Amino acid sequence: MPELPEVQTVLDTLAYQMGNPVIEDIEIFWENIIDGDTENFRNQLRNHQIQGYRRLGKFLCFDCGDVMWIAHLRMEGKFYLQMPQEPYDQKHVHVIFHLNDGRELRYHDTRKFGRMYVYAHEEDLHDYPCFQKIGFDAFDERLTANWLYQRLHHRNITLKQALLDQSVVAGVGNIYADEICFALGLHPQTRVCRMRKKDFERWIIEMRRILNGAIRAGGTTIRSYTSSLGVDGRFQLQLRVHAKKGERCPICQQPIRKIVVGGRGTYYCAKCQKKR
Repeated sequence: MPELPEVQTVLDTLAYQMGNPVIEDIEIFWENIIDGDTENFRNQLRNHQIQGYRRLGKFLCFDCGDVMWIAHLRMEGKFYLQMPQEPYDQKHVHVIFHLNDGRELRYHDTRKFGRMYVYAHEEDLHDYPCFQKIGFDAFDERLTANWLYQRLHHRNITLKQALLDQSVVAGVGNIYADEICFALGLHPQTRVCRMRKKDFERWIIEMRRILNGAIRAGGTTIRSYTSSLGVDGRFQLQLRVHAKKGERCPICQQPIRKIVVGGRGTYYCAKCQKKR
């Protein structure tokens, strides 16, 4: 699944390549992609201009003036900006937005897990119903070490599970959770109730450093992820532990191990990362 840096890359690329067109019409071929009534979705977005681009965690947010269009790519969702005469995969393109500049924004999703929403405009993204169970974005100024400590210090869950919990911090997925644990020098099975306040301070610092680095590199291209808009991520060249089972730790040269934590494949260095 695309994580925060990949979603930011898609958003930045769309903003650059698409600009601020008017959505003239919408074709929907798989109605389950749309949350709620599909005709209402069409009517609320038709003849609206995309005025701005925002993001919360792994969600793309398109500011259309008095309405907000929100999209979650889930596992395999991709956007393609193409001309009408260009062929497309009719089996896997489920929504087409017809733009007033003559181009089409096509939503492609082989697994059909993606979702789209439209709401009357609100200033705070957390006021939209689809974000009621979503925590602060990893870069939200309201996300502080003290807030994290108060939210988590009483919970008997692992650090890896806490990093993946989108109701706590939105945007971090499996790849970056492993990298953050390694940067903290903490075993992914460390219980957050045993972490100190200074650990939460370092969590925020290292998380933002790693995510910013990944954004600058255009995200991480692993397996099926590309931006689908002509940009491939390069952060996989900078990964230190994720997907490196058996390779040497960049610090101590011990082999990277793989275990399962909270049902997710997890990579770590047994020497450099201590469990609490």
